[in-house]
Amino acid sequence: MNLPLFKQMMKIHAKGMSNYAFGSAFYILLMFWLYPGIADNTGALNELLKSMPEGIVNAFNIQGGFGSMEAFISGEYYGLILPLLLSIFSIMLSTGLMARLVDQGSMAYLLSTPTTRRQIATTQAGVLSTGLLLIMVVTTAAGMLGYIWFIGDKYEFNGARYIQMNVVAWMLFIAASGIAFFLSSIMNDEKKALGTSGFIVFGMFALDMLGKISGSVEWLRYASIFSLYRPSDIAAGNGHPLLAAIILLAIGLASFAAGIIAFSKRDLPL
Repeated sequence: MNLPLFKQMMKIHAKGMSNYAFGSAFYILLMFWLYPGIADNTGALNELLKSMPEGIVNAFNIQGGFGSMEAFISGEYYGLILPLLLSIFSIMLSTGLMARLVDQGSMAYLLSTPTTRRQIATTQAGVLSTGLLLIMVVTTAAGMLGYIWFIGDKYEFNGARYIQMNVVAWMLFIAASGIAFFLSSIMNDEKKALGTSGFIVFGMFALDMLGKISGSVEWLRYASIFSLYRPSDIAAGNGHPLLAAIILLAIGLASFAAGIIAFSKRDLPL
């Protein structure tokens, strides 16, 4: 890794990272603020869920109902909004860090310095991973503050499960961003890299959703890394979050390593 390049890239992308981080923090605080009003009607809401098709309930990760704060946010935020938010972030930033620099000719200036291709790619991977970490740390901290400000001892809240949800979400997008990074590392055209990354990441998200909606196509889920991300199970104290986190981390590290190696060996139109 090249530390001066890392600092410069972090400076360039700091505003974008902050926007995503504070946007996520605002939304999770909103969830904690809303919950006391919803908690008084959990019985009626859970009855409503029972009347809905099972596939719809599964698709939006609200199998656990609204009996606890972490069950509520697992469906309302971690089941849909956060995956969409971080998918966009991962795709946009990975493309901006690699393919855009090649497409616009900026990579030639970086390579004219005494810095190897492998160092550049490793640094860019570090910037992307740090951005994801920043968003998840701010989101987790905002949730804990929301608990202190709006929940306290009035309603049930399992902080350990909440942290587990955030860790697995972080690992999920280490994997997703690693895949997007690999694609961006082997492509010269920014638009092509952006489109391909978006198609694959959102395609996997769609496969997971379809697999949850209908049992007849449940096998589609297993073609997607999103099948390992089950916030409602974590909220209920079920599942295997540690195993899921390890598998997702391994996928992410392998994808980043493949991107770094591919970038260091391929021909560039400089």
